[in-house]
Amino acid sequence: METERAAALLIATVEALSSRAPAIVAAAAVELGPFTLGLHFGDGSKAALSARHSRLWATEGLPGESAVEVYFDDRGMNLLFDLARKPVDEIWAGSLDVRGEREAVLASWRCFSLLAQRGAGLRAVQALWQDWRARQPQRWGRPSTPRDVVSEAGTWPPPRHSRWSALEYLDRRSPADLAVDYNGLPMTQPAYALWDGRNSSAWWAWPTVQDNDLLETMKAFKMRVVEEILDIIPKREPAAELYDLMRAYPVREGKGLRPTLTIATCVALGGRAEEAVRAAAAIELFHNGFLIHDDIADESESRRGKPTLHAEHGVALAVNAGDGLNLFAVDAVLSNLPTLGLARTLALIHEIMHMCRETVEGQAVELGWIHRNAVPRHDADYFSMSTQKTGWYTCITPCRMGAVCAGVGAPELLDRFNAAFRAIGVAFQIQDDVLNLIGEEALYGKESLGDLLEGKRTVMMIHLFRTADPRTREAMSRINKLPRVKKGREHAEEMLAAMKRFGSIDYAIEVADKLALEGVTRFESDLSFIPDNEAKAVLRQIAHYVTTRAL
Repeated sequence: METERAAALLIATVEALSSRAPAIVAAAAVELGPFTLGLHFGDGSKAALSARHSRLWATEGLPGESAVEVYFDDRGMNLLFDLARKPVDEIWAGSLDVRGEREAVLASWRCFSLLAQRGAGLRAVQALWQDWRARQPQRWGRPSTPRDVVSEAGTWPPPRHSRWSALEYLDRRSPADLAVDYNGLPMTQPAYALWDGRNSSAWWAWPTVQDNDLLETMKAFKMRVVEEILDIIPKREPAAELYDLMRAYPVREGKGLRPTLTIATCVALGGRAEEAVRAAAAIELFHNGFLIHDDIADESESRRGKPTLHAEHGVALAVNAGDGLNLFAVDAVLSNLPTLGLARTLALIHEIMHMCRETVEGQAVELGWIHRNAVPRHDADYFSMSTQKTGWYTCITPCRMGAVCAGVGAPELLDRFNAAFRAIGVAFQIQDDVLNLIGEEALYGKESLGDLLEGKRTVMMIHLFRTADPRTREAMSRINKLPRVKKGREHAEEMLAAMKRFGSIDYAIEVADKLALEGVTRFESDLSFIPDNEAKAVLRQIAHYVTTRAL
C-alpha cells in the first residue's frame, strides 16, 4: 500500500497489526471503547479510527461525528512511537493536540500508547513508517542509504539509517540480523513486549519476552511442516498418478494455523519445537486427505486458488491420493516412537484417532442435513457439527498433540484446551463461511458462493430459515433441493440476496464475535497453568486472531 499521505499510513498500520499482532489490536480496541476519533495530519490528510468487535477500523476522511479530534503535525508524528520520553514531553504546543471530553480523550491516549508500546516493535510496522518518511525528503531529509539497497531484514531503508531516533533505538536493542531461538521456536520479526492478557509493559520491562509477528511465525512453521511432509511422501513411482498428487494440496497457500498451534503449544509447555514437527505433519496430512475427499463430496471446483484435485485429475485418482495421505499420516504419528518414546507416541495415536472419529461424525451430520434437505433450527446444532467436523482437527487436537509432545499427558490438563479452542474454532469456521459469501476468493481459498452451491448448512442459512417468511423459506428450500450440477450462479445469488435482506450475514458475524470473545476469555482462565513465555504469546495471538480478522 502506498503511504505517501499520513492517513494512508495509519490505515496500513492498523491493517498490518490486525494480521501480524492481533492481540495488540484487540487490546487497543478495548482501550478505545465506543469512541470514534477524527484524525488531522500535518500533510492535510484526514482519517477516522474506531473500535468494533475487538477490531480497529481505520478509514480515510473524517467521520460524521467524532468524540475526539486529534491533530498531528510532523513533529507530533515523529514522537508518536518514541516512548523513551514521558508523555508530557511528547505534547508540544501546536504539534499534537487532542480535543474532546475527558473520558474520550483518555481512552484515545491509552489506545495510542498501547499501539506505540507494542506495535512499533514489529519490523513490518517499522518498514511502513520508514517508507512513509523516505517518500517525503522535503520534510525529513534524504536517507543515507540509496533506495536500491535492501537491508538484511528485507526492508528499505535499514532501521539504522532511518534518521528516526525511536526506531534507531529499537534497532540497536533488537537488530534485524539477531537470531532469536526459544527452545527451537524461530522468533521471527522480534519486538519487545509481552501482552499478558491484562497489562502492557514498556519495552524495558521485558528484556527477553516478545510479541511475535504472527504472520511470519505461521509462515515459518508452515514451511517447516511442509518440508517434513515432502520428506515423508516417497519420491518413487507411481509419481504422476499418486505421489505427485499427494504433494499438490500441502504445498498450496495456507495459513499455517495447525502447525503453529501444535509447535507453539509444545514449546510453551517446555518441549522443543522439533519434537512437535512430526505430529504437526501428521495433522496436516490428515487435513489435506480430508480436503481432497471433501472437495469430491461437495463437487467443489477450486481450492486455494487452483482447481481441485478431482477437477484436474479425475475422481478416481483424487480419492486414491486422499487415501494415501491418510495412510502416511498414520505412519507419521508412529514414526515418533524412536524420538518421543512409547508413552507419548501411544498418547499421540489416541489423540489423532479421536480427532478422525470426530471429523467423520461431523461430516456425516452435515451430509445428512443436505441429503434430507433439512435445515436445523438452532445455532447449537451448527456449533456441535462444526466442532466435530473442523474444530477438533483445526484447533483443539493440534494443541493437545503439542502438549503431548512436550510430555503433558494428564487428561485434566489436556482437557483445558477444549473449551477455549472449541469456541475459537467455531468462530473461525463461521467467519470462513461469511468470507465465502462476501469476501475475496483469495482470502477464503475456495470458489466464491461455493457453500451456497453445495448447500452447506451455515449459521446464515439457519438464521434465514428461522426468520424468513414462509414464501421465502419455500423458495430457498427448492434451491437447496437441487443437485449441485443443476445449481447455477443465479441460485446462489438469490439465496445470498435473501440472507442480506433478513440480516443473516450480520447476525452470523455477531455470533462469531461473541464466540471469539468467549474463547479469548477461556484462554486466559483455563490455560493459566501455562507460564507466560514467547510461545504462549504466539498462542495468545492466535486466540485473538479470530477477534480481529477482517471480514
